Amino acid sequence: MTIKYTIAAGMLAALVGSWGTAHAQGGFAPPELATVKVRDNIYMIRSGASGNVTVLISDDGVALIDAKFAMEHDGVMAQLAKITDKPVRYVINTHMHADHTGGNAAMQALSAEVVASQNARRIMAETQTEGLPNIVMDDYLRIYLGKMPIDLYYFGRGHTDGDIVIHLPEERIVITGDLFATWGPYVHLIHYAAGGSARDWSRSLERALKLDFDTVIPGHSGVTDRAHMETYLAETVRLQDMVRQMNRAKRSRDDIQAMLMMEFGWSGFMMNFGLDGIISEMQ
Repeated sequence: MTIKYTIAAGMLAALVGSWGTAHAQGGFAPPELATVKVRDNIYMIRSGASGNVTVLISDDGVALIDAKFAMEHDGVMAQLAKITDKPVRYVINTHMHADHTGGNAAMQALSAEVVASQNARRIMAETQTEGLPNIVMDDYLRIYLGKMPIDLYYFGRGHTDGDIVIHLPEERIVITGDLFATWGPYVHLIHYAAGGSARDWSRSLERALKLDFDTVIPGHSGVTDRAHMETYLAETVRLQDMVRQMNRAKRSRDDIQAMLMMEFGWSGFMMNFGLDGIISEMQ
């Protein structure tokens, strides 16, 4: 039985296709699993099938931010073996979607602890998801991986109601999950059934931008910088304003749908998740 929160693998594959892979760094991701070095101890494992995995390595072990689909676990582990032989101690889920959490159970079988927001775990539990997080946080949590501090923040709703931003203060890096998923192009998937919000999204980004960082690892695109995240915030506000203005002008649902396709590149997949919600919310 499909629960309202679930995004199935096939649907996510369709989303990947709709966003495209046109840019080497922006866009979605390369088609096959590949590892990209960010710092001496920080890597990204990427593929077009699912979200980024950020790899943090210390003398004490490895922390992964997100875990892709379950079917990609062996490939992720093969990529990981190329860069370290340390054990995976933590998996931090940026939110509850299966292209970021599907590998949780397999990682737990390797004795990893899975960390997420309380809201993300609640939604995952309602869908009877395997690999439920066993450590949760409300607004803030710090984890030490060896000497490396890893700060987890819940800043509010956006893509879902369980999005967290991970800040590496010593590296001046943030990992945003799908609160900032892609650049080149910029895209918003508002999953209203999982508590997402176009209205609150900008406020959550504003809070994240108060952190001290210059490098950004998005949920799907390549490594980028603060300037791209600031532009993404501006696009979020423009999205809000245009829907609000069309509502006030009493424009039709079809008109708003056409505008979202033309101005913001919304696909049919994104319309299914967010069209009626954003029209209702931006009154």
